Amino acid sequence: MENSTLKTLIQGQKPLHNRNIEITSYPAPGGRTVVEGTLKDTRLVDIYRHWDHKPRPTGTVHWFTARLLVGDWPLAILDAEAEVLEVPSGECVQVFDSVKTVIGTRITQGYSEEIRSLIGGPLGCAHLTHLVIVMGPAALHGFWTLYAQHPRPMPKSLDEVEGLGYLVNSCALWVPDGVHMRMLKEKIAEHAKSGGGAAGA
Repeated sequence: MENSTLKTLIQGQKPLHNRNIEITSYPAPGGRTVVEGTLKDTRLVDIYRHWDHKPRPTGTVHWFTARLLVGDWPLAILDAEAEVLEVPSGECVQVFDSVKTVIGTRITQGYSEEIRSLIGGPLGCAHLTHLVIVMGPAALHGFWTLYAQHPRPMPKSLDEVEGLGYLVNSCALWVPDGVHMRMLKEKIAEHAKSGGGAAGA
């Protein structure tokens, strides 16, 4: 065990469970985007339910889609809906309407905590909550991709850099004194020196 990697531990093993999440962004009228996320859990071996030993066969356990209309700036959720394809219990379907409560949420720092407070725990579905949380960063990428299809003016200051509040401290490269922030400040300063406008920090 000491000399093996985790990869070697799974070689030749039959998998137990698969969770697949797919998120795609689409253009929408008015410079907005629709972000569609699908979560599918598949049980790959037969099991027994732990509280009554009832057999549970292989197959789909959870399968549903959430859609978020996002726009404005700071980027916000303007509309939301969920479509249920497969869930373990009929009672589960009722809680998917809770996704409507995320409307108005801004996709900025603290987004994950805000989503948990709105639809997490007894307020909704743990799996739907997870999906909507991971759709946040994907929504930003989709929105940026929509607008990056054509060149735009160089920002004159850090205040004009869209999404910067979300990016700062989002990873090791985006710490305030990290490589990306240094590069961004240098580019803005260079642009200001070339006559493009005043640099700001």
